[in-house]
Amino acid sequence: MSRSLMRDRLDQLRRLTLRDRQLLAWLAEHYVLSATQITQAMFPSARSARLRLATLHSIEAVSRFVDVTTGDRQYLYTLGPLGMLVHPTTFHDPDHPDARTPRTSFERVARIVGSRNLRHLLGTNQLFIDLIQHARSHHDTHLRRWWSEQHATAAFAIAGVRPDGHGIWSAHRRTVGFFLEHDNATEPLGTVLAKLRAYSRLAEFGPRYPVLLRVPSRRREAHLLDALAGVPTAMPVAVGVHDEHPAGPAWTLAADPGLRRWLHELPSDHGPTSPATNPHRYIEDIDG
Repeated sequence: MSRSLMRDRLDQLRRLTLRDRQLLAWLAEHYVLSATQITQAMFPSARSARLRLATLHSIEAVSRFVDVTTGDRQYLYTLGPLGMLVHPTTFHDPDHPDARTPRTSFERVARIVGSRNLRHLLGTNQLFIDLIQHARSHHDTHLRRWWSEQHATAAFAIAGVRPDGHGIWSAHRRTVGFFLEHDNATEPLGTVLAKLRAYSRLAEFGPRYPVLLRVPSRRREAHLLDALAGVPTAMPVAVGVHDEHPAGPAWTLAADPGLRRWLHELPSDHGPTSPATNPHRYIEDIDG
C-alpha cells in the first residue's frame, strides 16, 4: 500500500463513528446484513440509513451488492477494504470456515455472494436484529451477546455444538441464554433432531440454554413438536415460527407444549463458570 493511500485510509478511519464501528464489527462476525436489517438495528429512519451507508460505501468501509434472490432487490452489505483493515482477522467463508484467508476484500465478498448459505445467514441474523430493534424501544431489555455460528462453534468445540447462532437476552430482570437452529425446511426432521445430541453432551458440563428451533410454518412446527413429544432432552427445546417476533410469546417448549412463552420466560441455566459459559464475565454488549 502506497504512503498516499495509507494516509487516505487513516483519514477515513478517523471519520468512522462509534455506530459505524459497531456495524463493521457485526459484518466481520456475521458476514452480511441487508439495508433493512441495518436500518432496524441502528438508524431512526430508512433515509438516514441510506445516506450513511452511501458514505460508508464511498470510503470503502463496506461493500454492497443487490439481493436478487427476493423481489425487493435491496442492497446487502459486507465488509469493504477499509472494513477489513479494521477487522483483519474476520470470518471469511460462510461455506468453508477452514478455507484459506482471501487475498482481497473483493474475494471475500465473492464468497459471500456465491454462498449457498446466503438466505440462511440473513434469516439467522434477522432474529438477532429483531431483538436489537426491540431493545431500542424497550429499555428493560438488552441483547447481551450475539455470536455467529463460527464463534459459537469455536467456543463450545469440546461438545461439538454447531448452532446457527448463540445469544444472551435480558428482559424483566431475567437473563436467558439460547442456541438458535434456523430451519428453512430444507432438511428432514430426523436431521434437525439429530443436532440435539451435541447439546446433550454440552449439558453434561456446560450451560443448559434452550435450543430454539425456528421454522418457516405452523405445519413444520407441529411436526417437530409431535416428533419431540415424550422424548427427554438434556437441554430445553423450544419451537417457534419465523414470522413471530422472537422476544414475544413465540416459543412452545417441547416438554410443555400447552403454553407459548416469551423468550425471557424460557428455562435457562448458565452452568459452571468458564470463559465459554459465564454470561457475566464474557458479555459482549450490543449497542442498538
